[in-house]
Amino acid sequence: MSKNILILPGDGIGPEIVAEARKVLEATDKKMGLGLSFDEDLMGGCSIDAHGVPLADGALEKARAADAILLGAVGGPQWDTLDRSIRPEQGLLQIRSKLELFANLRPALLYPQLVDASSLKPEVVSGLDILIVRELTGGIYFGKPRGIRTLDNGEREGYNTYVYKESEIERIGRIAFEMARKRQGRVCSVDKANVLEVTMLWREVMDRLAPEYPDVELSHMYVDNAAMQLVRAPKQFDVLVTGNMFGDILSDAAAMLTGSIGMLPSASLNKDGRGMYEPCHGSAPDIAGQGLANPLATILSAAMMLRYSLGMAEAADAIEAAVGDVLDQGLRTADIVTDGSKKVSTKEMGDAVVNSLSR
Repeated sequence: MSKNILILPGDGIGPEIVAEARKVLEATDKKMGLGLSFDEDLMGGCSIDAHGVPLADGALEKARAADAILLGAVGGPQWDTLDRSIRPEQGLLQIRSKLELFANLRPALLYPQLVDASSLKPEVVSGLDILIVRELTGGIYFGKPRGIRTLDNGEREGYNTYVYKESEIERIGRIAFEMARKRQGRVCSVDKANVLEVTMLWREVMDRLAPEYPDVELSHMYVDNAAMQLVRAPKQFDVLVTGNMFGDILSDAAAMLTGSIGMLPSASLNKDGRGMYEPCHGSAPDIAGQGLANPLATILSAAMMLRYSLGMAEAADAIEAAVGDVLDQGLRTADIVTDGSKKVSTKEMGDAVVNSLSR
């Protein structure tokens, strides 16, 4: 049976990196007979330019119908002056909300070939393998009321609401515990329960779930300490689970442990395992069109898509092995160049992964 993948290239470097990931998927399909089919549409700034909104109804319907979605990146300075309600990032928030993509999985895995590309000492990061499980459709990014208001004295005040229901905490907690069962069996729940009532509840729910998973060790850590520990001793972590805002920040910090955010894929899943896959980095408009972008995070996102949503673990393994092979060859895009490596373009890196797959 054919599996339909909706491709949303987005803005900035999005079209460049997604083109390479699609090329790798097509090569994998040709080699392994996966039965993949592809559709494409707009989201983000490009959709605003074409339709006046960051996510048109037609694109949303295609997303609902697809077996999986591969996204590039959205946003850019040319849309920063628009009203917040129609900026490119709203398309991303909308598709997460409408498709109930509440579980964001962000692996921070350091390839041994890139130890020298990390900003931390090799002994601190060698062997790093962390999974950050971030709640994606709740918290302060979606909480209401929100806005900017004028006070009686004429001063303006911005306000947002940080809110989580028990059910939202429980479902992301279960994802974290289940993932830990397949890894090293440790979950660290990150909160700010010493000052925020919403994360006091978060901690209570995590503690309540823990007895259902006696084979998993649960610990708690305040977010400020977690940020420090990520750069002091990151290998102490197995699975980190946290809310939307904290997860957003910590996962980007963890990205630099691996040498470049250009190496980090992500998956955003609903309760049925259907999802959207994208690199952790942004649209990088300053390097768009120059062939400098690293496509590996997007290619690895495509591998996650095959594994988690399409049930094609063998194909996912093949892509991940091919990425390791090109790194063994010393090929590097600009963000991960080290002494003795060979600098290649976005397209050349994609071609190298395809060639490795072909062998």
